[in-house]
Amino acid sequence: MNRRKFLRGSALLTGALTLNHFDLFGRDQEEKLSFRSKKAKNIIFMISDGMSNGTLSMANLYSKNIFGREMNWMNLYLEKKATRALMDTASASSIVTDSAAASSSFGGGFRVNNGALNVGPNGEQHLPIWQKFKKKGKKAGCVTTVTITHATPAGFCINSAKRSAEPDIAEMYAEFGFDVMMGGGDEFFNPEKRKDKKDVYASYKAKGYQILKDGSGLKNMDTSKPVLGVFNSGALPYSIDRKNTSEQNNTPTLAEMAKAAIDQMKDHKEGFVLQVEAGKVDWAAHANDISALIHDQLAFDEAIKTVMDFAIKDGNTLVIITTDHGNANPGTIYGADATKNFNSIADYQFTNEYLLNNIHDDFNIQQVKDWIFVNNHFSLSDDEANHLLNFYKGLEKDEEGLYNYKKLPYKAFSDIQKKHNNVGWISMDHSGDYVELAMYGPGSELLKPFVKNTDLHYLMLKAAEVENKF
Repeated sequence: MNRRKFLRGSALLTGALTLNHFDLFGRDQEEKLSFRSKKAKNIIFMISDGMSNGTLSMANLYSKNIFGREMNWMNLYLEKKATRALMDTASASSIVTDSAAASSSFGGGFRVNNGALNVGPNGEQHLPIWQKFKKKGKKAGCVTTVTITHATPAGFCINSAKRSAEPDIAEMYAEFGFDVMMGGGDEFFNPEKRKDKKDVYASYKAKGYQILKDGSGLKNMDTSKPVLGVFNSGALPYSIDRKNTSEQNNTPTLAEMAKAAIDQMKDHKEGFVLQVEAGKVDWAAHANDISALIHDQLAFDEAIKTVMDFAIKDGNTLVIITTDHGNANPGTIYGADATKNFNSIADYQFTNEYLLNNIHDDFNIQQVKDWIFVNNHFSLSDDEANHLLNFYKGLEKDEEGLYNYKKLPYKAFSDIQKKHNNVGWISMDHSGDYVELAMYGPGSELLKPFVKNTDLHYLMLKAAEVENKF
């Protein structure tokens, strides 16, 4: 045998056997090497809050079946542009995390107890990562579809023993001078709605912030000034309700907020860091609300396109796409008409929240049946309609569930829908499953196939070549 051929063949075989996960799941060699020589000037961290793997799967299935296209997230895999991993999401106090502890794992680099924001079990304070990057001269911001003071944005920005301290968190953001903060939560800034009557908007204005109250303001922002955009009391509306009702349609989409935030910070000499959160994916899972869930996940996917369009053109931006934890583990169920039934979700005009909020205790059985048929395109039996109506008349025990402030019969209705759409749920709360994680750009080569949530804190610092000394 020719020795040179043997050695060359051995080298090729050795290379094949030592391929790392990056080569198996990632983009092509040329692009990979081009990123390896760079540091990340910018970082965009995207979180679809409460996204179980079933949520991602169903949203992509819906996109393919109804719109005839793969989601942008899936295309990152199909086109071999992204590095991929699974992530363990546990907190310090439980194998099942809440959003505060999950965000703190990313933000502070340590696992904390559920309910805390970058405050350890013994009261230790972990400096949040957006503060670290601010100290190094970068601009920093967050955009979300829930209140801007909610757990996920707060976990990247501040320390608080309680995630519920949203009025205090609203004031903290201004103290640290974050450059772009957008979402809902007017009740935490507006003196007419705060218990202490403090005008938090005024404190932002005094620090030079421009205050935005509706989506039209995104087009005319002054890039020389920091931005506080508060577009609603409470969270922003669900995507499908925003689309199909005249109410609240002046609120921006997640993609619009992400683009505005990038435009606001992209020319900064030292770069920027941005968190983009689809917070209402989590709320929809808590409610077992399939229409809300799929359409808000698809809205997150539109934000992925916005971010990737910028990142590909820029070439210096690390994009991280993931979730903080699973929720309710929804999925499609086997059956003879599973495909047809699942596709019928395209007939749903609104979220279950909207439908159930518009049923009242003075409705009769036929009115309930008519309302559901018009908006979901399937027929309730008299017994099903009566069962729903009994919740409004106080004849059924009130349903619980996070964010179910009006005690609407979410589970009862989703159980009825399951017969028609073949979608099942294991619960109405968070789950401890490993979750999907994708990366693109400088630093993505640092990702290992299986990581803990805290690992991402240190990966971001390393990708940006920022020493962890503060």
